[in-house]
Amino acid sequence: MTKKRALVCSLLFIFAGCVTFFMLWKSSVTEEEMSDHTLEHFLGLGLIEREDGADITWAHAVNSKGKLSEALRDSTLMLEADVLMRGREPLEPIMAHPPHTDSDLSLREWLRALNTQNDKGIKLDFKSLDAVAPSMLILDEIGGRSSRPVWLNADVLPGPGGLASPLDAHKFLSALGSLSEDTVLSLGWTTGWTDGAENPGYSWEAVRAMEQICRSLKNPVTFPVRAALMGQSAPQLLWLLQQSHRYSLTVWTGQSDVFKMEDLLQFRKQLQPSRVYYDLPDDQRNKLAQTSP
Repeated sequence: MTKKRALVCSLLFIFAGCVTFFMLWKSSVTEEEMSDHTLEHFLGLGLIEREDGADITWAHAVNSKGKLSEALRDSTLMLEADVLMRGREPLEPIMAHPPHTDSDLSLREWLRALNTQNDKGIKLDFKSLDAVAPSMLILDEIGGRSSRPVWLNADVLPGPGGLASPLDAHKFLSALGSLSEDTVLSLGWTTGWTDGAENPGYSWEAVRAMEQICRSLKNPVTFPVRAALMGQSAPQLLWLLQQSHRYSLTVWTGQSDVFKMEDLLQFRKQLQPSRVYYDLPDDQRNKLAQTSP
């Protein structure tokens, strides 16, 4: 009886070990599957030669027919545009940035034009909650079968120097509905920057609040961070990226911002090049791209 009991205990121990190993393996595979595939898309098309966020080029405020036509003709890889509801009839999602409330281009027209070529990625920047759910219906209808990278952006928390009101994070995520697991959520903070002033960086409170929001999400998440605030936020931002393989940074700058390139180079040296995108003027982005991580 004692030998039989010992044998049973041994088998149970081995079984428990196998289950634990399987769960850890499954967890690691799931984590990898949920990572951002933006770079893989452009690498597969031969448009970049390495998995490095510094090689991704951006077109900004593609909110009119003229700008869209130009962006579709050039070599830009990611097209960013702002989405809000038209301020008159017909009420529908349009491509416009406040204070504008009208546009010559609706989201439906914008996505249909993108379907003429599948090599461009898109980043939709939502400026109001009421535009989110209708936009998702249109995106599912027109762009749902596309393999292009899709990023969905909103400022969902107050950040350093931010004066604008962020969108409610839980309402924004709820309005997005069911997303493909490779859709990238670009979730940021409202920020401000004043020349000659002591501009605070991203606080521990701010990054921990963001991580709390993103912890249970299934999609890859990129955090838009202001270049001029990164030097004073290194411990906080590095900690944030350490919390999940799904997380990345997207560095951006305001037109009048002044920042030290050395601050960005330090991040580039400490992180995998696939973990940081640089939505910067081409001369600044190229300087980073030419620097070995």
